[in-house]
Parts: sequence; C-alpha cells; structure tokens
Amino acid sequence: MAERYEVAVIGGGPGGYVAAIRLGQLGKKTIVIEKNELGGVCLNWGCIPSKAVIHAAELRHEVQHASKAFGIGTGEVPVDLGKLRAWKQGIVKKLTGGIGQLLKANQVTHVRGTATLTGPKTLKIEHQDGKTQEVEFRAAVVATGATPIELPFLPRSNPRVWTSQEMLELDVLPERLAIIGGGVIGMEMAAAYAKLGCQVTVIELTKTLLPGVDPELVKPVKRRLDEQKVKVLLEHKATGLEEKGDHAVLELETAAGAKADDLAVDRVLVSIGFRPNTKGVGLEDAGVQLDPRGFIPVDTQCRTNVESIYAIGDVTGPPYLAHRASKQGIVCAEVIGGEHEAACDFQAMPGGIFCDPEVATVGLSEDEAKRAGHEVKVGRFPFAALGRAMAQEATGGLVKVVTDARTGVLLGVGIAGARANDLIAEAALAIEMGANVEDLALTVHTHPTFSEAMCEAAEDALGKAIHVASRRSPR
Repeated sequence: MAERYEVAVIGGGPGGYVAAIRLGQLGKKTIVIEKNELGGVCLNWGCIPSKAVIHAAELRHEVQHASKAFGIGTGEVPVDLGKLRAWKQGIVKKLTGGIGQLLKANQVTHVRGTATLTGPKTLKIEHQDGKTQEVEFRAAVVATGATPIELPFLPRSNPRVWTSQEMLELDVLPERLAIIGGGVIGMEMAAAYAKLGCQVTVIELTKTLLPGVDPELVKPVKRRLDEQKVKVLLEHKATGLEEKGDHAVLELETAAGAKADDLAVDRVLVSIGFRPNTKGVGLEDAGVQLDPRGFIPVDTQCRTNVESIYAIGDVTGPPYLAHRASKQGIVCAEVIGGEHEAACDFQAMPGGIFCDPEVATVGLSEDEAKRAGHEVKVGRFPFAALGRAMAQEATGGLVKVVTDARTGVLLGVGIAGARANDLIAEAALAIEMGANVEDLALTVHTHPTFSEAMCEAAEDALGKAIHVASRRSPR
C-alpha cells in the first residue's frame, strides 16, 4: 500500500533540502528522497570542498611568498595531501550531518534511495537494499541536478581523467595537469592547482577565458595565470589521449582543425559543462515536458507543464548556482504552501567565480545594458589604488559599476579582485531595491576595507572620483 505525503522532493541538494525544510516549516507532510549523500554535488563534490581546496592553495601561496614581501618564513611550503583531504572531508561530513538534523527538526522524512515518478501524483522508491516503496503525493519537486559532460575519448572511467568530482577527492597531486575548458570550474581549479605546485595547462575552444564574462573582468584573471606560469591555449581542443609509460600524451588541434603540439600530462580535468539529470526520473510517465537540451522548463513559480509537479535547480538549466537552486526551493515550497504571490525575480541574481582574483557579477554587464537599449554610464575603481588591497598585496582587479545615464539607476556591477564574491552582496541588494548609483556613492564605507572600492567606483560613475583621476567633472 502506498504511503501518502503532501509533498515529495526528489533530490537532497541545495535546492531540494532547502525546499523540504521550508515545506516542513509550513506544516506540510514532506518526504525527501536522495540516492547519495544529502547536500548534493554542491556540498559533497562542488561548492564547499572546492572552496576548501582553493583556500588551502591560497594559504600555501601566501606563505610561500611571505618571505619576499613581508620578511616572514623561508618560502618552503610542502603539501601534506592526506591531511588536506581529511580536513576537506571533515567539513563535508559536518555540513551533510547538519542537513540531516535540520530535516529531522522540521519533521521531514528523509529516505536514501532512487525515486522514479510513475504518474503525475505517484512515485516509486528503490532503496539501497533492493526493497521498493510506493508513494502518493499532492505535489512533487524535482531537484535532481546536473552531471558533468564527458568527452567520448576522455571518459571518467579512465583513471587519468577527472571531472570536478574526481579532482576534489584529492587522491593525487599531479605534476602536470591539463584542464579542458576555460570556464568557471576550469579557472577555479587552474589557479588552485597551480598554487599547490602543479604545472597547469588550460585548453579553451573559444577566443577567451570565461566566455560570456565582461572582458575587463577577465583581464586580471589572465594576468594572474601568467604570473603563476599557467599555460593557456585559446582556440584549441583535445582530440585524444595516449598512454606513454608513466604519463600520457594529450593530442590537440586548433579550433580551425590544424594539428597542434601534443601535451604531456599526468591528469586531465574535463570541465566543459553539464547535462541535466532527467533520465530515469520517470518524467515521461508523469507527462513532464523537456526542452531540446533535456532541461525542465519552469515558470517564475517553478511550475512545470504538469500542475502537480515542480522543478528547481540545475535540472531547470543554467545558470548553475547553488544559491539560485536554494532560492527556487524556497519559492517553490511557498507556492505549494499557498503563498501564491511568491515568485523568482532574478534581476539581482549574483554570480561568483572563485578564481584568482575572484570574479563576481550581478545585474547587467556593460554590453548587455547597451543591447537592452540603455544609454550607459560606467564607473571603475582599480584595486591598485585601494589602501587595504595594497596592505595585503591584493591589488589585481577592479570594481565596475554600470548605470543608466539618464536616470542614474544602477544596472549592474562586476568585480574582479580580492573578496569579490563577498563584496557583490551589497550590489545585489542595491539592484534588488532599485537603487541609483548615487545611493552607493552616498553610503559611507568603513576605512580601510575592500568595500571602499564599491563606493569609489560609484563616485567615478558620477564624475566625482577622489582617489583616481576622473575624466568627468561633477559640475
């Protein structure tokens, strides 16, 4: 006999578990089904463990160079990979355990197993011990996420080939690492593994690193890669991998199809994008429609074409952001709970890249604002002119604000620099509130801090810059 729940959540990642907790808070009898550990990719193999590794790499780099800059230490900084792995795993364990406790505290039933929809209001759970369970529900939330795309000639079954998941298991620190894809994950891992002592080569098919990101924000990232002796091959692609004794050879060609020099490697990270986890979920049996790429289309309330079924997170398509999934989870839960005005408004959805320097954006870029028909005014402030950045040897990058020249409304902010992903929250709040650039400029920022760069960039947009030469006059 089927068990009955008001809501069934399929997937326990940053979208699914957040939705389940909010549903519990709203008094809905809820079950969340996750076949792996709670927290999904983000907590177990993505956001959190990657930032742990990135922090460790940055710390090693800082200590390694402290003798030259500050007269501290000797510059010798060995890496104990076992201790680093144990520290990373300890963080993951604490956080995943905490999610389990939060679900329990909110009277949410958690089942470890694989859920398959069998209709618009029914599903089947296959437990790890082989037993099955039937569930009836009034509403279901599909939060099954996405999986890294593999290349046919570089399958993750090959021990030399990594996706972001295998890379963060920290089983080995390769001498020579090739990264295929110069996007978010590629740039984060290139910087981290270079700082851990690897020889890193990035292979990117397009003409630029971080495709789609404002070129002004990409320049400081490329400059730092050059300083760290990371080799970047733009308009190149991999075509094969051949074993050569104790190493392998990655075969390359140009985007135009010409043969390029082979590359000796010990490991290859493939980071070229994600595909949605929609196969095997039973979406067809439930009548849920997919788009041509296999993602689930949803409206602003996370509704699919089937009235009883919602979808959130990476399975609904890019941008692949944990905080987007969590926000969708909250909105979705509130809609199911009867708060019919709840909706996703993503004009102020921040995006963060934890490369070196960090890159963060919110709202419209300069080019996007122009294409949208705005007469644009831009303000900039370089970290090289910021006292706090100088004191910490973190002078690479800038803050760039984009405004409507006629109204002064803040349209977007881009930051490349230290702590960019913390600083962007102020800009997200400003855009969410419909603030003018003058509001940023009038806000007093603590001195000396990195946040002053936001105020200075706003003042530059107004022609009132104090600490950089401005081409405009306030009068």
